[in-house]
Amino acid sequence: MEDFRRLFDILPYQAARYPQKVAIAHRQLGRWQTFSTRDLIEQIQHTAAGLLDLGLKKGQKVAILANHGSAWWNILDMALHQVGLAVVPIHATTTPFDLEYILHDSEAVYCFVGGEELKEKAQKATRKVPSVKELFSLEALEGLRSLQDIQTTPLESHLAQLETYRAVIHEDDPCTIIYTSGTTGRPKGVVLSHKNIISNIKATIALIPVNRKHQVISYLPLSHVFERMVIYTYMAVGASIYYTKSINHLIKDLREIKPHYLTSVPRLLEKVQKQIVQAAMQKTWPARKTMLYALKFGRKYSPRKKRNPLYWLQWQLLRILVYRKWKKFFGRHLKGVFVGAAPLQPELARLFSAAGIEVREGYGLTETSPVISFNQFNKGMYRFGTVGLPIPGVEVRIQTRENSDSGEICVRGPNVMLGYHKLPEETAAAIDQDGWFHTGDEGRWVDRRFLQITGRIKDLFKTSSGKYISPLKLEERLKRSPWIEQCIVIGAGKPFPLALIVPCFPLLEDWCKENEVHWTAPIYMVHNPRVLQKIRNTIEEINQEFEPHEQIRDLLLLPEEWTTENELLTPTLKPIRYRIEKQYQKDIDKIYEKHLPKG
Repeated sequence: MEDFRRLFDILPYQAARYPQKVAIAHRQLGRWQTFSTRDLIEQIQHTAAGLLDLGLKKGQKVAILANHGSAWWNILDMALHQVGLAVVPIHATTTPFDLEYILHDSEAVYCFVGGEELKEKAQKATRKVPSVKELFSLEALEGLRSLQDIQTTPLESHLAQLETYRAVIHEDDPCTIIYTSGTTGRPKGVVLSHKNIISNIKATIALIPVNRKHQVISYLPLSHVFERMVIYTYMAVGASIYYTKSINHLIKDLREIKPHYLTSVPRLLEKVQKQIVQAAMQKTWPARKTMLYALKFGRKYSPRKKRNPLYWLQWQLLRILVYRKWKKFFGRHLKGVFVGAAPLQPELARLFSAAGIEVREGYGLTETSPVISFNQFNKGMYRFGTVGLPIPGVEVRIQTRENSDSGEICVRGPNVMLGYHKLPEETAAAIDQDGWFHTGDEGRWVDRRFLQITGRIKDLFKTSSGKYISPLKLEERLKRSPWIEQCIVIGAGKPFPLALIVPCFPLLEDWCKENEVHWTAPIYMVHNPRVLQKIRNTIEEINQEFEPHEQIRDLLLLPEEWTTENELLTPTLKPIRYRIEKQYQKDIDKIYEKHLPKG
C-alpha cells in the first residue's frame, strides 16, 4: 500500500513498507506480550469478523472504557473502523453520572471495558442506558464475554462483506466521537472524521525524527486524542510501541525498554524536577551545590550560547557530573519528549534539553484532531516558551483586541472537527461561516512565526474592582517554585486573587526538620503557622513580578494531592477547577470573609 486515507489503512501501509517483529507490546501477567505487524492485521481481521456476527453496521457507535493503552485497544479500534463504526473512547476517571450521559448521548450499542473496577462502574451505568445491548471486556474478566471470545476466523462471506464495507467508507466519514473531559460542566462529543486525524498524522510525520528503528513508550490513556493520534503516527512511521499501565509503572518500564521517544503531559516533568530538587537537598554540601548549580544552569539553558567556549565547557562538565544521571533515570536512550495537553513551563523544557532529552511542546485541542502547532527538532524551528510553528496545512490567525498584540487563536484546516455531536448551535458558535474554529485560547506571535499561548479567554475572571486576571499566568509562575506541588488561582467577583496550593510535602518535611518545626502529617502541617509563613514568603517574592491587581493576597494550603483517582484531575492531569472549589468552598468563604471591612 503506497498511501493511507483512513485509519484502518495504516497497518497495511506499515506492512508494505517496514513490517515490524514488535509493532506493539503490552504487559500481560507481568510479562511483555508482543505483536508483530502481521499479528495485528490478523487479530484485526478476526475481530472485524466477530463484529459482523454481532450484527454491527456502518454508522453505529461502540464505546471503549479503559485505564491505559494496549494492543487489544488498537485491535478493537481498527476493527470497528473497518466496519464503518464510530468509536467512543471514554476516560477511565469519568464520573458515573458522566459515563451514563456519554453512553446515552452517543447511543452506543456496545461497550468494552478494561479491568474489574471499570466493569462494575460500566455495569451500573449501562443498566440505565437502553441502547447498550451488551458489555464486553478487552481481556478476560469473570462474568463478561471478552474481545477474544467474539473473535472468529474470517470465512469467505466475512471477507467479502468486509471488502464491501471498506470500499464505501469515505475519508470524510465520522470515525470517532471524543467527549471532552473538560474542567467545567458536562462533556461535549467532538465528532472527528478519518480525514481530520489522517491530515494531522501526515502533517506531523515530517516534523518528528521518529522512524522504524526507534522504540517508543506510551503511558497516557488512548481516550485522550493527543495520545491516540500520536500512536497512529508511530504506526505510520514503523516505530515499535510499548504500552505501560500507568505513570506509576512508567519509570520501571523506561529503564527496562530504554525507549527513544515518549509523549507526556507537563505534570510528569514537573514531578521529576521536584524529585531532583528533593534528592539534591539530601546530599552532602559539595554534591548539593553541584546539583543545585546544574538545576540553575539547566533552567536557563540556551542552545545558541553553546558557541561560547566557556559556556560549552560548563555544559559539558555538568553533563558528565550530573545530567547523564538524569538521563539514566529515563533509561539512557531517551532522545526526546513530545509534550502537550497542558501548558509547559519554559524552564522545564530548557532543563531537560540541557540534560540531552529534547523537550518539544505542541498545542492543540480535541476539536482540531488535535495538533495545531509544534516545536520542531531542527535548528531554528523551535523556541522555548512557545508552542512552536503551525503545522503544514493548518492556518492560524490571532483575532487581536484593540491596543494589544494578543487575542483569540482561530484555526482553519482539514483537521478541524465535523462538529459537536447533536449540538448544532454550539457547533455554529465554534466554527464561523468562513470555516475558522474559535479555540477560546488567547495567544500572540513571537518573532512573527512562533505561537505563544497567553491565557484561556474563558478562564479569565474579573475581580470585584473590575480588573481582569489570567489565572493561567499566575499558576505557571507559582508552579515554578519547588515548594508548590499543585495550585489554582481563583477570585471571580472577589476583591483579590486567592491561591489554593498543595505544597511539596517531602521538601517541606525536610525544611521543618532543618528549622526545628515538629513534623506530624500534612493534614496538620497545612495549619502550622511557620509552614504557612514559609509559603507566604514564597508568594510575596513571586508577587513582585506582577501588577498590584494581579498579586495574590492570601492562600489556602491543602493537605491532599489532586489526582485522577480523587476526581480532581482530568485524565491529562489538569486540575478540575469547579470540583476543587466546591470541595473547599467553606474554607474559601472564610478567607474572603476575614478580609471584609470590620464594622
